Amino acid sequence: MGRKDASTARTPVDQYRKQIGKQDYKKTRPMLRATRLKAEAKKTALGVKVEIYLIAYTTCVYMLFLFPMDVLCEY
Repeated sequence: MGRKDASTARTPVDQYRKQIGKQDYKKTRPMLRATRLKAEAKKTALGVKVEIYLIAYTTCVYMLFLFPMDVLCEY
């Protein structure tokens, strides 16, 4: 009898997961694929931003060494 009572009480996380599972089951394949691709794009977006910032920073440092400030001040 103790087991029956223990199994009916679910944590809010389990209830949420079950609800999400039911919602995803109702979706069609293209909708699920679009959701998955959107999530993957969101994950990789940060990496792309970091790469762009690193390239820009490296370019600025390279330009500072290529054209030192004292040479630019003479003109």
